[in-house]
Amino acid sequence: MKSSSLSLIAGAVALAAVTGFAALTAPGDTATAEAKTAARMPVERSSLLCPAPGLSELAETTYTSFTPAGGGSGGGEAGAAELQKATATTADDGKKDDKDEKGKKKDDKGKKADPGKPVVSLKEPGKPVIAEESGADTPALVGTATGRLAPGWTTQQTTMVEAGNARGLLGVSCTGPDTDFWFPAASTSKSREDYVHLTNPDDTAAVADIELYGPDGSLKSDVGEGITVPARSGVPVLISTLTSEVTDDVTVHVTTRTGRVGAVIRTADEKTGSDWLTASTTPTGTLVLPGIPADATSVRLVAFAPGDADADLTVKLMGKTGSFSPVGQDQLHVKSRMTAGVDLKALTKGEAGSLLLTPAKGKKDTPVVAALRVVRGTGDKQEVGYIPATGPVGARATVADNRDKGSILSLAAPGATATVKVTASAGSGGGEQTVKKYTVKGGTTLAVTPPVPSGLKGGYALTVETESGGPVHASRMLTVTQGGIQMFTVQTLSDDKGTVEVPAAEQDLSVLDD
Repeated sequence: MKSSSLSLIAGAVALAAVTGFAALTAPGDTATAEAKTAARMPVERSSLLCPAPGLSELAETTYTSFTPAGGGSGGGEAGAAELQKATATTADDGKKDDKDEKGKKKDDKGKKADPGKPVVSLKEPGKPVIAEESGADTPALVGTATGRLAPGWTTQQTTMVEAGNARGLLGVSCTGPDTDFWFPAASTSKSREDYVHLTNPDDTAAVADIELYGPDGSLKSDVGEGITVPARSGVPVLISTLTSEVTDDVTVHVTTRTGRVGAVIRTADEKTGSDWLTASTTPTGTLVLPGIPADATSVRLVAFAPGDADADLTVKLMGKTGSFSPVGQDQLHVKSRMTAGVDLKALTKGEAGSLLLTPAKGKKDTPVVAALRVVRGTGDKQEVGYIPATGPVGARATVADNRDKGSILSLAAPGATATVKVTASAGSGGGEQTVKKYTVKGGTTLAVTPPVPSGLKGGYALTVETESGGPVHASRMLTVTQGGIQMFTVQTLSDDKGTVEVPAAEQDLSVLDD
């Protein structure tokens, strides 16, 4: 009996490392077990999904994949981290009988589709790997990391489109699969072309619903329900085809009935170009939107309250030396299930900052989601980017695809003063990692040119770790000048959840031996 008990404990530990949850208690000892201090162990498996980047034949896409060094043993295995091409389908394709009895995608001959060789294959922690694709037909990628490559695994997808309505520098940190996503700052206006990209990592089909909310509430739609995303496939859905109502500010809610998906929105505007809009953090009463560029010429805040209660928010900008509320725009009322938008104009006035949304004085803490639409430049040289509300970096967060120039790292401390450690990894083609520490005063944003690896060749990753003090929220802005336009993209950094809590087993196992 003793050996089987030990196996049970080992199984619980392994389950926690893979799924993020496990519990083990002896009969009659629940309270004691709950009081034990939980240990943290590295995850043994991570999944990432990258949306289909193909926007035009001019699209040039770079994938940068990275796992931080020193993230733990990942179960002691060397492991692997690979991203493979998904099958490209449309929303209508998902309704056809093109799957086998297990829901797996077939090719034209009725066989299961072959994903082929990996597009990106990471071999070791601490050194990024780069791969490139081009053209309009590049599909979504799906992938898994195991062993020591799983904890903190991240991949950045960056696409350059030099001309056309889809022009711009489009960046996105590939996401993990989930079942619930909120996207404020989408649009069904005539000048916009916004697509929800749904990617299914699993071997069976997923079924998703897309709900749209405008300034007056839910937008009528008969075709946003029951969208099938075939196994290991990507499906783009044009938002404007889901409703006949035209509105500038739309909140998109994506949920799944069965399975899980990755979801991001690709926006395109006739005047300001394209970028990816990622999901806002989980609805909560206080939100931080970090890293508004110093030279932003237009900043628009879009917020949504998904519950039954209205939200009254205080709006503050955390700048270099302190926080202040914009004159005449220090309060925002968000009606229940209605999208609220406010033009904050050139909010930063030459000084990078972060937006802080908190419950108004005397008002209740009502969960909300939010995002910023940010424009740099003027006239025909405008370029758009998006900053969703994001959680803190926590123990550790990473963003890949940094270059020898063009990156700005923004660190915001909404509460107490904090100290963080920033590690610039080795380069993909060579170079030695560099480490630097920063102190961020409470209520401020510190915008810095991040450290660069010595002898850098290729691209590199930035890893931010909280060492002391209050929570820190962060983003990285990458800028590439093309045709006189400062094309840019902003990626937020949140805790990579590279470790999970595993309950300590301190009972005397001999009592289980019969």
